Amino acid sequence: MQWKIPGTVLMCPREDATKIDQRFEAMFLGGGIVLSQVVGVTGLESYTVQNWVKRGFLSPPERKRYTQRQLCRIININMLKSVLPMERICGLLTYINGHLDDESDDMIDDSQLYFMFVRLASRTGSANDPMELELAIEKELADYSEPIPGAKERVAKVLKIMLIAWASAQLREKAEALLGEISTL
Repeated sequence: MQWKIPGTVLMCPREDATKIDQRFEAMFLGGGIVLSQVVGVTGLESYTVQNWVKRGFLSPPERKRYTQRQLCRIININMLKSVLPMERICGLLTYINGHLDDESDDMIDDSQLYFMFVRLASRTGSANDPMELELAIEKELADYSEPIPGAKERVAKVLKIMLIAWASAQLREKAEALLGEISTL
């Protein structure tokens, strides 16, 4: 079954979510992507991405090229912005990664966080079952190596919030589609 990769405009079979990291790594074989490619992947306007860099939500591109880590940060923000205010998204990312424009203090690489999220989103049918969600997150984090004590717990909380927010956005889209049907009657 085809699904839209969360936070992007890209489509892929849902079962390919387990290989999401390979799909993204292929985009970066040339050493980075330019703003127009970021826009093509995310569906965002170029000025939005540039504004996020100016506001310190991510580090600036080097030689006008974005890294996989930066792209995944952009995607994470893009995915959450329809349900959470920007201040809350920044607070969430700061909770696990310190200063957003400094990657040296990160507890987890943004691409690693995003790939975990995509695998979880593809497996957990819904964020309604707290036990299913907890077990899935625990399984996903089994190989995660904590850079500091308590990092795994923090990452687990962030993943849970991201999954619930994403599920909320999916439900919102469905509700709006149904409302659109009603208004055309």
